[in-house]
Amino acid sequence: PACQHAGNLIFDRCVAEGEDKAECDQRSATAKQNYVEAVRAGHNTVEGADMWTDWLDAGQCRDCFLPTFNYRRKGSAQYMLAMTDFSNPEQPKRFDFGFIASSDNHSGRPGTGYKQFGLKTNTETRSLLKALGALRPKNKEQPAQSTPVQWDKISESLLAEGERFGSFFYTGGLMAVHSEGRDRDSIWQAMQRKEVYATSGPRMLLWFDQLKGEQQFPMGSQLSDDKNPEFRVRALGSFVQKAGCPADAISTLGEQRLQRLCQGECYHPDDQRRRIDRIEIIRVTPQKVPGEAIGELIQDPWKTFDCSQQEDGCEVSFKDDAFESDQRNVVYYARAIEEFSDAINGEQFGCEYDENGQCIAMRDCGNHAGPGEDCLAPVQQRAWSSPIYLDFARQ
Repeated sequence: PACQHAGNLIFDRCVAEGEDKAECDQRSATAKQNYVEAVRAGHNTVEGADMWTDWLDAGQCRDCFLPTFNYRRKGSAQYMLAMTDFSNPEQPKRFDFGFIASSDNHSGRPGTGYKQFGLKTNTETRSLLKALGALRPKNKEQPAQSTPVQWDKISESLLAEGERFGSFFYTGGLMAVHSEGRDRDSIWQAMQRKEVYATSGPRMLLWFDQLKGEQQFPMGSQLSDDKNPEFRVRALGSFVQKAGCPADAISTLGEQRLQRLCQGECYHPDDQRRRIDRIEIIRVTPQKVPGEAIGELIQDPWKTFDCSQQEDGCEVSFKDDAFESDQRNVVYYARAIEEFSDAINGEQFGCEYDENGQCIAMRDCGNHAGPGEDCLAPVQQRAWSSPIYLDFARQ
């Protein structure tokens, strides 16, 4: 955690100045508290700390897929799915949302994740970060005590850790819709049914259904039963992309307009799809009584199916043999994961680790990438189905 790291930095400086351990422990504790009280501006409480050589990967999620910068716990969809509002004991309330994906991109180019190119044009790693870096004062002094943040004197530029968060910009995700037609109303109705899914950018295909005899109920369904349920997942990987734009796009729009719209790199699929590596099933049991520990209610993954030997996509079926005996409501969703492919900022900091798994050095690619450098690293792109909500029907 970054607050812990702030204490470590001050402790090391204190020891280097020759102070005794008791004094340094006290300064370290103060530094941790100052960081916490500063909230978003915590990095300003340790003056002279370099964002790369000192802060390293402090405060970052090390085992998340394309994580957000400074991820905060209790912010996941899984956590919300496990919550129950017991303010009215007769009618407890739960979230029942669907999953979509998109991007926070101010360049007006939505859904560019089908091609991993253009770090400085398809992501926010451009003029914004340059401006933040120019505004931040450079303080080479490294005092051995932490400095509380004075909010009436802090500027907007000091709230952002621009030097570090530039490595956390991606090309953005996509929402996919199981629609009965291509008109607006059909698409809207599919969204209302929550028959939608999210992808990390590539145009993967995904189906997740509960099977009941001859019937099948798609992702987003809200059901009740007292029998062990059966499910099926089908997934197809995204198409490998050719360079440039197809001939019909060039002849219709012209190269100049295509350059303005998408830097001359259109959606241009080959006939080869990426292989689905595996399918993971996540099982969440919402709180049954007030105060039930959330962490024990989330099984991620609950089941994993290897798809590496399946040539044309992947299809799996499974049952929940514990549903009848557990007698509690369950939420299920599927995650389809592709084989490795390169992605912009796929490795964020590009850390070099020691034998204890600690980051000891980083590459600064996101902010200072050269012309044509996209900070590519292999990741496993993926799709997430909307959940199926299954309540236990008591007799």
